[in-house]
Amino acid sequence: MNLNQILKLAVPALIAIIGLHFLKFFHIADISTSGLLTSRILATCLIAAVAWRYHTLSGWILAALPIGAIIGFDFPSIAANLDIFSKIFIQLIKTVIAPLLFGTLVIGIAGHSNMKQVGRMGLKALIYFELATTIALFVGLVAINITGAGRGIHVPEKNEVAKMNVPISDLNAVVDSNKGTYKLTLNEKDLIAETPAIKQDWKKIILHTFPENVAKMIYEGAVLQVVIFSLLFGFGLSQVSDKHRKPMLGWIESLTEVMFKFTGFIMYLAPFAVGGSIAFTIGTMGLGVVGNLLALLGTLYGALIVFMLLVFIPVLWICRVSVKRFFQAVYEPASLAFATASSEAALPKAMAAMEAFGVPRKIVSFVIPTGYSFNLDGSTLYLALASVFCAQAAGMELSWGTQVLICLTLMLTSKGVAGIPRASLVILAATVAQFGIPEWPIAIILGIDALMDMGRTGVNLIGNCLASVVVAKWEGELNMDDQNNLPQNQ
Repeated sequence: MNLNQILKLAVPALIAIIGLHFLKFFHIADISTSGLLTSRILATCLIAAVAWRYHTLSGWILAALPIGAIIGFDFPSIAANLDIFSKIFIQLIKTVIAPLLFGTLVIGIAGHSNMKQVGRMGLKALIYFELATTIALFVGLVAINITGAGRGIHVPEKNEVAKMNVPISDLNAVVDSNKGTYKLTLNEKDLIAETPAIKQDWKKIILHTFPENVAKMIYEGAVLQVVIFSLLFGFGLSQVSDKHRKPMLGWIESLTEVMFKFTGFIMYLAPFAVGGSIAFTIGTMGLGVVGNLLALLGTLYGALIVFMLLVFIPVLWICRVSVKRFFQAVYEPASLAFATASSEAALPKAMAAMEAFGVPRKIVSFVIPTGYSFNLDGSTLYLALASVFCAQAAGMELSWGTQVLICLTLMLTSKGVAGIPRASLVILAATVAQFGIPEWPIAIILGIDALMDMGRTGVNLIGNCLASVVVAKWEGELNMDDQNNLPQNQ
């Protein structure tokens, strides 16, 4: 039997395998555990064969999701070490972020010498960002009040809290006043790592926006600081004579092109990163997510879907952009962001996809990186939802006035959340502390935060791609003809 014959049988075989698991789950048929394991191994081989036949990056990423899930479920001891692939992938991507943002932003500003347009784009982008994230906050607020996912959780009594007496000389605390975190260690072992120690206020948020050291902002992956530095550098470069501007622009253009090629090589690791990430999550956490956690997970994904229906679809209609073609364009970067739970990992792909979609590079390079700090729709929705969940879990009934005040606070504090996995937890901890909500429910959320982070990160990515389309349409520079030339994976 050749590969083509196997492919013809793949779909019905996979459907049959899924059917066997349903029969076992609902106790309709008594199927042996070994038989189900064999069927899952067969499913893995069939999925791999289909992916190999069509050999596209999108296909490999899509195939890696179920394969990783099967490995995580059946071989958890192996899966517990497979997160190394996603860590390598994300580390490599992080090496690209700063030079890529710097190059594209500087070229977008200094390469066109139209400062009025740059200022106009910035104002339009910020208006759209604020409207979108505000709607996201209130969608999350309404969703968690409807489902009440946090209600009914047992509140821990004081006598249930573990206590340990140790000599004070064995403890060591390190406070980072810039990050607002502390690390507590006992005999050189972390007890609490990078836990918020200082409440976030508007002055710290604004101060952290501006870079103090170029090497430091690159090392820390401070996206917003890189954006600010690049904007200032671009404005400065646009003001010098052609004698000085052209050589520098030529060098920066070359740097940008090299970074895009470099990204192309890194992307071949994406399927391994996706599969390893999914396997690790399921292998270490398991599939036994029930009760309140399942309700919370369902509430988040339901709210994200409602948000996309209420905001993304109408915005595309208003811009007279094909909904189908837009989602085709963002499918690959969005699936990468979803699987790795990292917006940064999908940034180069997202920028390339939107440029191919018909958005000019000068708009793509300005709007999408800026949106990584100001337009995190999924993260802001999650923060509103999770804050009220913590209150519900603690038995606190917050008034609507207090909940609205929480949303207004999050409108500020959610700006500048790094596009890296689980960064929103820092903002969540600071928010609940500010409103007197106990922090222990956050430990419950941690159990499924990896799954929640995938959803909110995917929506963040789609929202920023859409923002670039909106600004391009607003500027009258969306080239609809280019939508017929979307890149095809080879």
